[in-house]
Amino acid sequence: MDHYRRKPAERRSKVQQRSRRASRPRLAAAGGNNSSEIRKHRPEYALLVYMTLLLGIGAVTVYAISPGVTASTGLDPGYFSSRQIIFIFLGLIAFIAASLFNMKIWRKLELPLLLSAGVVSFAVRFFSEPINGAYRWLEVGGMTFQAAELIKFALIIWLASYLSRALADGKISDLDTLKKLGIAVATIGFVVAGLQSDLGSAAVMMAIIGCMAFIAGLPLKKLLLVGGVILLLSTFAIVSSSYRRDRVSTFLNPTADCQNEGFQACQALIAVGSGGMFGKGLGRSVQAYGYLPEAANDSIFAIVAEKFGFIGTTVVIGLFVGLFRRIKRIAEQAPDDYSRLMVFGILTWLSVQMIINIGAMIGLLPLKGITLPLVSYGGTSIIFVMAAIGIVFHVSRYTDMSRSKDAISTRNRRGANGRTTRLNGSRNWKNA
Repeated sequence: MDHYRRKPAERRSKVQQRSRRASRPRLAAAGGNNSSEIRKHRPEYALLVYMTLLLGIGAVTVYAISPGVTASTGLDPGYFSSRQIIFIFLGLIAFIAASLFNMKIWRKLELPLLLSAGVVSFAVRFFSEPINGAYRWLEVGGMTFQAAELIKFALIIWLASYLSRALADGKISDLDTLKKLGIAVATIGFVVAGLQSDLGSAAVMMAIIGCMAFIAGLPLKKLLLVGGVILLLSTFAIVSSSYRRDRVSTFLNPTADCQNEGFQACQALIAVGSGGMFGKGLGRSVQAYGYLPEAANDSIFAIVAEKFGFIGTTVVIGLFVGLFRRIKRIAEQAPDDYSRLMVFGILTWLSVQMIINIGAMIGLLPLKGITLPLVSYGGTSIIFVMAAIGIVFHVSRYTDMSRSKDAISTRNRRGANGRTTRLNGSRNWKNA
C-alpha cells in the first residue's frame, strides 16, 4: 500500500521537475552538439554592499573636508558634500537602469555611445579651458562633464561586442582583428593622450584593451606587438609635454622640489604619514585646508589616510579587493562571451584606476590625475562607474549551470572553432 501511495507523489514530482527543466532557457554549447543550461537566479547582492560602503566612506570624507576645501573659494561650506549626495543619487538611477537593461540593448547602444564619446571628446578640447595643462572637463549648465569616463564606458561596450563577434566567426587571431585593435589604440592615443592631455585615463583605456584582448584569446605575440605600440605612444606623449616630464622627474625624486613641481606629491606623502595607525579623526584634517591640491578628487585617498590612518586605508583597500573578487567570479560564471568580456573589461577599468590612484598617493607611481572609483568627489565618475556595476549586477542574475568548478578554474579551453580562447562557457546568450 505504501508503494501505491507514494507513486502519485512521485509522478507529480517528476512532472514538476520536467516542467521546471522545460522552462529554463537552453543554449547551444561551445562544442556545437551538446547543450548548456542557463539558470536565472537572484543577483549578487554583495556588489551592493561593497558599492554602498565605498560610496559611504567617500561621502563621509567629502563631508568632513568640504569646509576646508571651500575655505579659500568663498563657496558655501557644504558645497562639495551636498553635490556629492546629488551625484550619488544620479549614480543610483544609472545603476538601476543599467541593471534592468537587456544585454541586447547594449549592443544597440554601441554605436550611439561611440559617436557621443567622439563628439564630447572634441568638444572638451575645443570648447573648454585647460586645467593644469589638461583638457578634461566640459562645463554644461554649471555642471562639469569629464569626457574620459564616457570614453571608457563606450570602449568596453564596443570591445565586448567586437571581440565576441570575432570569436564567434573564428577571427580572433586574424590580422584584421589586430588592425582594428591597433586603430583603437591609436585613436585613444590621439584623442585622450594627445588632444585632452589626459595620460592617466589613456593608460586605463590601454589596459582595458589589452586585458579584454588577452581574455578573448589574442595570441601573446600579437598582444605584445600592440603593447609595443602603446609603449611608443606613451613615451612620445611624455617627451612631448613639459608638465608630463616634470611629473616623471617628480616621481623619481618627489622631495627635490616640494615647493613647486613636487608640491602635491610631497603633501600627499605628508597626509598619508601623519595619519599614523588610527588617523587624526574626521574633524582634525590639516591637509584639506589649502595644503593638498585636489583633496576631494584625485587626492582623496591621502585624506582618508590622514583621517582614518593605516587601519582605515586597509579597510578601503579590503573593500575594493572584495568588490573585485565578486566581479571576477561573476565574469567567470557569465553565460556567454559578450557578457563575460564586458564584465572583465569593467573589472580592469576599476582595478587599474584604483591601483594608479592609490599608487600615486603613496609615491609608487607618478601622479596621473584620475579619481578613486566610488570614493572621490565627482559626478561623471560616480555615474558611469555605478552604471558599469549595474551591468555586472545584471549579468550576475544568470549562470551557465553546465560549467563545473573545474571548468571555471581552467583558463585555456578550445572553442567551437578549434582555436584557443581564455574564455569559458557557451557563446550564445539570447534570453538575458
